Amino acid sequence: MSTQPATASALLPPLHIGPISVQTPVVLAPMAGITNAAFRRLCREHGGGLYVAEMVTSRALVERTPESLRIIAHDPDETPRSVQVYGVDPATIGAAVKMIAEEDRADHIDMNFGCPVPKVTRKGGGAVLPWKRDLFRDIVRAAVREASKFDIPVTVKMRKGIDDEHLTYLDAGVMAEREGAAAVALHARTAADYYSGTADWEAIARLKDAVPTVPVLGNGDIWSAEDALAMVKRTGCDGVVVGRGCQGRPWLFADLQAAFEGRPERARPSLKFVADTVYRHGELMVRHFGGDEFKAMQEIRKHMAWYFKGYPVGGEARRSLGLVTSLAELRGLLDALGDAPYPGVDAEGARGRQGTPKRPSCPEGWLDTRDITPDLEERLREAELSVSGG
Repeated sequence: MSTQPATASALLPPLHIGPISVQTPVVLAPMAGITNAAFRRLCREHGGGLYVAEMVTSRALVERTPESLRIIAHDPDETPRSVQVYGVDPATIGAAVKMIAEEDRADHIDMNFGCPVPKVTRKGGGAVLPWKRDLFRDIVRAAVREASKFDIPVTVKMRKGIDDEHLTYLDAGVMAEREGAAAVALHARTAADYYSGTADWEAIARLKDAVPTVPVLGNGDIWSAEDALAMVKRTGCDGVVVGRGCQGRPWLFADLQAAFEGRPERARPSLKFVADTVYRHGELMVRHFGGDEFKAMQEIRKHMAWYFKGYPVGGEARRSLGLVTSLAELRGLLDALGDAPYPGVDAEGARGRQGTPKRPSCPEGWLDTRDITPDLEERLREAELSVSGG
C-alpha cells in the first residue's frame, strides 16, 4: 500500500455521526470472537476512536439469548457504546433496535450488510442483501425509525456488492442516506473477493461523490497509519474503519490518532512490551468471562500468532502459548520470552484471514431479480427464525 507522509492536508476533523462526535475519525470494525469488551478496552487504552462490538443477530436479541446480551454488554465507562446488528427481516430488525434503544443498551447502532461468510449470505444476509433493494430499504427504515425515537444514530456498513457483475454499493449508499442513516461505511471488496486481493479504494471515492450529506467511511487494507492517510487523500473519505489490521496490534490506534493529529510518532513495541500487552489482554478477558480463566485463555489463544508476528519467538514457545490454560501459566510463558527490539517490516503488513476469491452462497433464485417475491419473502422469514445465538 501507499505510504504517504503525515502532512496537514491529509488530516481529518472530528467525525460526527448524528449526535456523536468522535475526535479521532477511526472506527474499529466488528469481528466475531475478537472485538469483545476486553479487546475494545485494550484498544481504547492505546488510542481514540469508535469501537463497535461483535455482530449480533436481531433474532437472538429479540429472544434475549444470554450470548446476544453478553455481546452487546459494555464496560460502565465505555462511551460511546456501539453495537452492530444483523438480520434479514425488517420487523425483527425493528424489534431488536427498539429493545436496544428502550433499554439504553447503546449510543450507536451499525447495520451489517458486509459480512461475506456463507452461513450468513446463503440466508440472504450480509453482503448479498442490498441486491434486494426494497428489502434493504425496509430494513434501514425500520432501524432508523426505532432508533431515532431515542436520538440514536444508525449507520450502514456494506461491501461493493455480490461480485463484479452484481454491484450494489452506490444504490445502497444513496438509499441509506435517503432513509436517514447517519453514515455509510464501505469495505471496498465484493462478497466474492472475501478478504483476498487488494481493496478497491476508488469505489470509496465514488461512494463519497454519490453520498454528499452524510459521512462516508473507508475500509480495506489499512495496515498502518500511513495507509489510513493514503486512503483519505485518495478517496476523500471522512474516516476509516479498521479490521484485520489491528489484530495483535491494539497500539495501531495510537498510531492512527497520532497520524490524524499530524504527529510523526509511531508505536514500535519491543517484545517485552508485546508480552505485557498480551498479559493485559488476558486479564481483561478473564474479567470479561466472569473470572473463568480457562474460557478466557481459550479465547486469547487465537491472538498469539498475530501478536508475535515477526518477533523472535521459537516454535515451542508459540505452541505453548497456543495451549495456555491459566493466567499464571500465561505470565510464566511470557516472562520466559525475554526481550528483543521491534523487528520492523516483519511485524507489519497483512494479517488475519485472506483466502482466495470464492463464489458467494446466495438463496436459490436470489440473482434472478432485484425484487422480493412473496415466496422469497416467506423463506427469508423462516431464515430469520432459524438464526439463534450471537
